[in-house]
Amino acid sequence: MLQSIPREDTFLHKGLRAKLVDELVKLGIKDAAVIAAIQKIPRHFFLEPGFERYAYENRAFTILANQTISHPYTVAFQTELLAIKKFDKVLEVGTGSAYQTCVLAELGAQVFSIERQKELYDYANHFFYLKKYGTIKRFYGDGFAGLPTYGPFDKIIITAGAPKIPEQLVAQLKIGGIMIIPLGENEQQQMLRLTKLEDGSLQEEHFGSFSFVPMLEGKNDKR
Repeated sequence: MLQSIPREDTFLHKGLRAKLVDELVKLGIKDAAVIAAIQKIPRHFFLEPGFERYAYENRAFTILANQTISHPYTVAFQTELLAIKKFDKVLEVGTGSAYQTCVLAELGAQVFSIERQKELYDYANHFFYLKKYGTIKRFYGDGFAGLPTYGPFDKIIITAGAPKIPEQLVAQLKIGGIMIIPLGENEQQQMLRLTKLEDGSLQEEHFGSFSFVPMLEGKNDKR
């Protein structure tokens, strides 16, 4: 399989990443650790070789199962809102290309990532780059249900447009924990940061409009 074959990360690729990072800083990304992770991870590894020349443009691309790899700015923005600390236990809903997954792992998080698309889950089984991170655990399942066996989590990140705040995920969030969720059923969603308070209620902060593929219930085993 193509994704099982290691690829090169050349000086050209690293130079293009440096330009991308400069762009992200100009767009307002401030967290030095997030910037360093984006600078280090070869985004072209997460795309087919035919798209390699475009990998460091700040744009989304369609991947398998009609899903997308998010804009680098979106990845950096959501990650910055999470305020990752080393050894944070993080639930990621929507593994997708696994680019966001690797950014979280690069920051020192223990990542529990769930993917409902069997085609994407199986693809990642053979993705050579994921072997770099022993702190990533992947699951095939329903993102709305989360992973109650492995909770509670310090942080939860949802990488699809959610029609509602999933109650089962809120239940799996620690007191004081943070959930980042693009909320809304239209083409644009509102980026929310939810902090779980002592009484179990949620403190809600809004961070503008973004566009994600919809978050769907259940699993999809079609290939």
